[in-house]
Amino acid sequence: MDKRKVIYYSDELNDEFSIAQIEPKPIDGNYVYIHSSAIKKFTHFFWYRIVANPIAFLYTKISFHHKIVNKKILKPYRKTGYFMYGNHTQDIADACIPSMINNPKDTYVIVHANNVSMPYLGRVTPSMGALPLPDGMDGYGNFLKAIETRITEGRAVVIYPEAHIWPYYTHIRPFADTSFHYPIKYKAPTFCFTNTYQKRTVGKKPKIVTYVDGPFFPDESLPLRSRKKELRDRVYECMCERAKLSTVEQIKYIKREENDG
Repeated sequence: MDKRKVIYYSDELNDEFSIAQIEPKPIDGNYVYIHSSAIKKFTHFFWYRIVANPIAFLYTKISFHHKIVNKKILKPYRKTGYFMYGNHTQDIADACIPSMINNPKDTYVIVHANNVSMPYLGRVTPSMGALPLPDGMDGYGNFLKAIETRITEGRAVVIYPEAHIWPYYTHIRPFADTSFHYPIKYKAPTFCFTNTYQKRTVGKKPKIVTYVDGPFFPDESLPLRSRKKELRDRVYECMCERAKLSTVEQIKYIKREENDG
């Protein structure tokens, strides 16, 4: 458990407060996102269904008394691929919660290369649904093809648009509209989930209550650039409203003044 009580920040867009220190491996045009062999399909089933899902359920329930609110809105889309955006406030839990929200649908999460670079575990996270962002343009073709494939298959693709982990943060940080071109490009519904921290009946550690909202669809009457921003703004405003339901501030975040040095 993160024992920090106060964290000082300077830049809401770029500051990173995860305590994990991992050297990322390069993700270039040689990185394989989609495997078609029978053995690779089996390893995905094994690691995702047999190993990861039960562990994720136990971890989120035991550590955070996790509860999902409004999951029923996903039911009409159980055979449809969609994108889902969430706030990034945990390291391990944020890898687990999306699969709990979307179960029984397979979930793929767009991640930093760190997530596939960990010793030992990094070798199996791709089988658990990790889609690492490429380092340069030579890797984007394979990356985009992987996203298109998963959406076409009817899977959920999850994005943490805040990009950086702020443990136990109870607000929504401003995020760019860059990743909102995916649902527009692939004509897929958009959902969001907001993890809030609320007081437990027993114990000091807060529980996580996740609120699911959507679907959101782009305004097709707008030009592409405005369409992305308008979609992003609706998702952001929805998440900000949900974040107000947090009742516990486990870590206090204080912005540094420019002359703090």
